[in-house]
Amino acid sequence: MAASSWQVAALLAVALCVLPALPAARAARAFFIFGDSLVDNGNNNYLLTSARADSWPYGIDTPDHRATGRFSNGKNVVDLISEQIGSVPVLPYLSPELDGENLLVGANFASAGIGILNDTGIQFANIIRISKQLTYFEQYKHRLAKLYGPERAARVVGGALTLITLGGNDFVNNYYLVPYSARSREFSLPTTSPP
Repeated sequence: MAASSWQVAALLAVALCVLPALPAARAARAFFIFGDSLVDNGNNNYLLTSARADSWPYGIDTPDHRATGRFSNGKNVVDLISEQIGSVPVLPYLSPELDGENLLVGANFASAGIGILNDTGIQFANIIRISKQLTYFEQYKHRLAKLYGPERAARVVGGALTLITLGGNDFVNNYYLVPYSARSREFSLPTTSPP
């Protein structure tokens, strides 16, 4: 039995309405993260530092109610972006699991407590300052090239999304937590922030 013209037209109309709403299949891309506690997903768990999020109440909203090293009660912005770009969650650079195919996803170099200024976060000790995060990124690229060749490594890095989130600690640590810090004596708030 042949379909009538109106049935074909109705089916075509439904398809034209539904297909654009379906998520498009897209290749996942690598994701690199540099920054502070807003985007740290566990690097500080591997460091001897007081800037850690590996105990209660952190992680109380994760499926297994386990602290993961994220300074949140569940997912952080890095996890949400990973989902949107079609990727599995990026591992912390210091994680022993960041090897092999996991390197193709990217890496998170962020460390809670850091700032743009090298003296920000000195009270925590053993945090990964931004200059060290960039050194780790160079190491990451060498590891990737060694495993997958320089051409593929260049494609992974060149096609990656990069997120840099830092600077809040510079302000908070120097003007609110330590109101008489050397930095606050050198620069007063009215001269370092907009009115």
